[in-house]
Amino acid sequence: MRTRRSLGNVTLLSFLALVVVVSGCHKKPPVAAAPPAPPPAAAPPPAQPTVTLQASPAVIQSGQSSTLNWSSTNATSLNLTPTVGTVAPMGSMAVTPNGSTTYTITATGPGGSANANVRITVTPPPPPPPVAVAQPSIEELFTREVQDAYFEYDKADIREDARTALSKTAEFLRSYPQVKVTLEGHCDERGSTEYNIALGDRRAQAAKDFLVSLGVTADRVQTVSYGKERPFCSDHNEDCWKQNRRGHFVMAR
Repeated sequence: MRTRRSLGNVTLLSFLALVVVVSGCHKKPPVAAAPPAPPPAAAPPPAQPTVTLQASPAVIQSGQSSTLNWSSTNATSLNLTPTVGTVAPMGSMAVTPNGSTTYTITATGPGGSANANVRITVTPPPPPPPVAVAQPSIEELFTREVQDAYFEYDKADIREDARTALSKTAEFLRSYPQVKVTLEGHCDERGSTEYNIALGDRRAQAAKDFLVSLGVTADRVQTVSYGKERPFCSDHNEDCWKQNRRGHFVMAR
């Protein structure tokens, strides 16, 4: 009986030892602590504003207008100087500066500010076109430049004042070679009709010869005598008679 108890005790002790050993072999290792969570990512900085400004045209004459055009990004406010002030993020407007002006636009937003500028050059207006002066007609020039030759009573000699008048007439005729003239011989009322016709013819011929001597071709001057038949003045005195003693020019048609 003692022997059986001893064997039973030994067996029991052996079993308990085996349980302890097996339990120790299957024991779970301790769980490691979780790593700490990473910090949240930093928010990106606000975007920097951008702005553009243009003028069309960039060069104007005084009194004219130019158009400003602008656009922006990432801006909450825009200010356009000089004189304009706050404007929309994108837009255009006409300006009429009195002189050359540099316009500046400033865009402001959470990310800072940005500037753009453009210069409009103002030039003086062109001078007004010259007033067209109507050129005188050839008839008007003839009346202004061609002068009659006056004679002494009962004479056909070219006196000094007649030389001056005929010289000016010759200058005109040389300047306008297309002009031809009729040279009329006239007399005052004294003397017969036949005598004055002959005297008028001599006066017209004398004046023509003087013109020819100054370079006017003879074919451009035709002579005719009216004697006393076509007076310029009808009074019966010397002041009137001396106006009728002349070589008178008419432009030929």
